Amino acid sequence: MNCVKSAQTEGQPLPTLLKKKQSWDMKRNWPLHVLVMPAILLAIVFNYIPLGGIIMAFQEYKPWFGFAGSEWVGFEHFQRIFAFSEGRQVIWNTLVISSFKIVFQLVIPIMFALLLNEVRVMALKRSIQTLVYLPHFLSWVILGGILLDLLSVDGGLVNQILASIGINPIFFLGDGDWFRVTVIASDVWKDFGFSAIVFLAALAGVNPSLYEAAVVDGANRFQQVLYITLPALLPITIVVATLALGNILNAGFDQIFNLYNPLVYDKGDIIDTYVYRQGLIGGNFSYATAVGLFKSVIAFILIVIGYRLAYKYANYRIF
Repeated sequence: MNCVKSAQTEGQPLPTLLKKKQSWDMKRNWPLHVLVMPAILLAIVFNYIPLGGIIMAFQEYKPWFGFAGSEWVGFEHFQRIFAFSEGRQVIWNTLVISSFKIVFQLVIPIMFALLLNEVRVMALKRSIQTLVYLPHFLSWVILGGILLDLLSVDGGLVNQILASIGINPIFFLGDGDWFRVTVIASDVWKDFGFSAIVFLAALAGVNPSLYEAAVVDGANRFQQVLYITLPALLPITIVVATLALGNILNAGFDQIFNLYNPLVYDKGDIIDTYVYRQGLIGGNFSYATAVGLFKSVIAFILIVIGYRLAYKYANYRIF
């Protein structure tokens, strides 16, 4: 600011003032720019340079011919996505699983935040928060192994409990319908505590005088929640719900990959695992790239729509 003030006293034009200010900021903050450079380089190497491989989606790519020698086929691979029942089923599976995940990851954290907000013993409240946060920090590699043991038909703890009360064993990870239920329930269990943080933060910002006035007017706890707490959560709920639209095609590769098997491909296979099998295992690089590009384009459109809705209905901005 000193350089701007001194330049103003000299009567220099605004562009010159801004250049001097930027130069002064660079000199003052150069250590911060140096610190961020490794992250920028990683993003360029692993996120931007690979974008050149998108051209494979429009070719019959052969590694030994390379990009220049592979045959150009246009939108043929994109047509195959919808021409084969396998491709349509994968898209449907992704929409079903991700939609239920989004809904329950919105409803359950709100309910948990409301209940936890009513706990008045701070030591108990913090203990509960810690316990429900912990699963979020465990990878699906670890949780997948745990679930495989717990839900096993042959000696799994859950099926042993069911057998003890006279219920036949359930093939949780081998039956398509039960697999979807297992995936959705385990995902909600893992992340609902962490997802509730944003709602707890919103509740912490509610003016206590509103509750005091409600008590004076004779409102009970349920009425206070209905007319004060829920309206206070409405803006952040709209933001979270609309921004979640961008993840409608992300059903959780890590989770599905660690839990699924060929028995549940018809109900549990999603776009990401399908791309993995087609591209890296099957060697159908062009088709896998087309499926991945199709997903990315749709996801980008939904993200833009989500941000526009969040801005319109909740005045949410990213800057």
